[in-house]
Formats: sequence, C-alpha cells, structure tokens
Amino acid sequence: MRFIDEARVYVQAGKGGDGAIAFLREKYRPFGGPAGGDGGRGGSVVFEVDEGLSTLLDFKYQPRLIARDGEPGRGKQQYGHQGDDLFVRVPPGTIVFDESDGRVLADLVAPGAQAVIARGGQGGLGNMHFVSSTRRTPRIATPGARGEARWVRMELRLVADAGLVGLPNAGKSTMLAALSAAHPKIAPYPFTTLTPNLGRVRVSDDEAFNLADIPGLIEGAHQGHGLGIRFLRHLQRTRVLVYVIDVTADPLADYAVVRNEVEAFDAGMVGRPALIALNKVDLVEAAAAAARARELAEASGLEVLMVSAEERRGLRPLIDAIVRKLEGREAHSANVTTGL
Repeated sequence: MRFIDEARVYVQAGKGGDGAIAFLREKYRPFGGPAGGDGGRGGSVVFEVDEGLSTLLDFKYQPRLIARDGEPGRGKQQYGHQGDDLFVRVPPGTIVFDESDGRVLADLVAPGAQAVIARGGQGGLGNMHFVSSTRRTPRIATPGARGEARWVRMELRLVADAGLVGLPNAGKSTMLAALSAAHPKIAPYPFTTLTPNLGRVRVSDDEAFNLADIPGLIEGAHQGHGLGIRFLRHLQRTRVLVYVIDVTADPLADYAVVRNEVEAFDAGMVGRPALIALNKVDLVEAAAAAARARELAEASGLEVLMVSAEERRGLRPLIDAIVRKLEGREAHSANVTTGL
C-alpha cells in the first residue's frame, strides 16, 4: 500500500427535508386543522479515527464525500426521517483544514475519536407550527436548510513515541528494522527511504512504544532542498527525538546539520527530550569510535549511545535510554554508553 499523507476532498452534508403542508381529513374530524410535519435533519459528515489505517490513500480515489438528505415532512403531523450520517474512517494523526481559510477543523489522534466536518441542515417546519387564533388554515411551511459543504485539506502526521532523524544513509531504516518488526526498504544509496515508516518496539511482554523513521534530511531541507520539509512534520507528534549519526563520517558536522534543520522547521522541537545513536561503530576502531562519541556528547550535551544497527549491537541500551526519556527519567547529559 502506498503511503499518502496529504489529500484534498469535498465534503457535503445532507440538506434538511422540507416541512409539509397538510390538513387532517378524517371521518370524525372534519375540521382537524393543519397537520403538516417537519422535515428530517440532513446527514452530517463525520470523521472517525480507525487504528487499522495508516495512509490517506483511499481519499485519492474518493474525493467527494456526500451525506444523505433528510426526508420531507408528512401529513398527520409525521416528521420526515433524518438523513444518515456519513462516517468516514481516517488514520490516527489526521489533521483536517478548511481549504478556504486554513482553519483547523479537527485534529484526530485518539482511537475512536470523532469530529463533525460538515453539519447536516435542519429540517423545515410543517404548517402545524403556524396555526393561530387568526390563522386557522395556514398554507405555510419552510424549506429545509442546506447542509454545510466545503473543500478540506487532510494532512497525516504520524503518531509515534520516538522518531529517528538523520542524514541520508545514516542507518535509520536499518535501525528501525533491527529494533522492530517493520520492514523498510534498505539500500546503500541516498534517499532510499522516501516515505516515513512506523514500527513497534517491544520493551517487555507488556510494554512497547512506537518508533518512526523519518526520510533523510540534508542541509537546506527547510528551504525545500532534497526531500524538503514534507516529512519533517511527522516529527511534530513525537515525544523523543533520536538523532542517528554515522560514526564513519563527520559526527559533529552531521549532528549540527540535522539539528539546525529541525530547529529551522520548528524551533520548539529542539527542546524536546533527545539522544544520539552513534551508528556503524563496527566499521571503525573501538578507540576512534569512543573518542568521537565523547566529542559528540560534549558538543551536544546529549546522551550518546554507540550502536551498530547492522550487527544489532548496543540496541538494548538504546531501547532503555528511549524508555527513560519517554518516562521523564533523564540520564546525565554528555554521557556516553557503549553497550557493545
């Protein structure tokens, strides 16, 4: 299934049913009076979170969402049936914007959460409402109101506890695959990962957390370079940032680039709990890797964990460090953990 995180759809709620003009004509009630019933309310368009969904792909093929109209009123003071609401399933993390003015109509995160995106029109009043001492046989009824209709823009932001962020080929996808059951595409060339991936990391038999792999950044990403900022927004819902840095490159420079791009996109994100996974330590001498880890810890002020995602070394200390951050149990800053 293709990962689609943006969609544009037209939503239209149902029109309310018209009120009826009717009079009682029964055998023993020759002057029964006005008896036109009210029209039914039009159906609303309601978005609802479905945990089983992870993409907005369906909306690419169904760009119009239209709820049913309410039925008109009937004689004998009978109301018309309400139009059925249209329930639309969306993945967790869906934000719905009114395209005309950019207003946020809904931010749907929790499983089962609902939001009315277009409200159905009220039904019209039948003539039974317009009788008075001077108007015994009113031939007046009101039409049903039109339902709300608008173009909306949908944006999906992954809901993850922690997010992996780094330059292309830093090993983020390999790390996600090593830590979880996810199967992201892995290859030795830049921008292998073109869409975010989400995996579930098991901590114990009854504890786990969600981990997102965000496509690689390059310098100037916030200005549209490389893959641009399209996927940086997926980090906005993560509680912990994990900077994945390649020890075989220039760790200090690479960390500076990634952190600066995150800050340029959203300055508030750099204040979140964070740590550094210094990856590919199996490719350099142990002493050199330790020295680079110490330099990185001192320069960043963050906890640095030495890992090898390819050989699955140092992963348990990394998981424990992420859990500590999620639970608010901070480790000492500028700390280096080998775990190898």
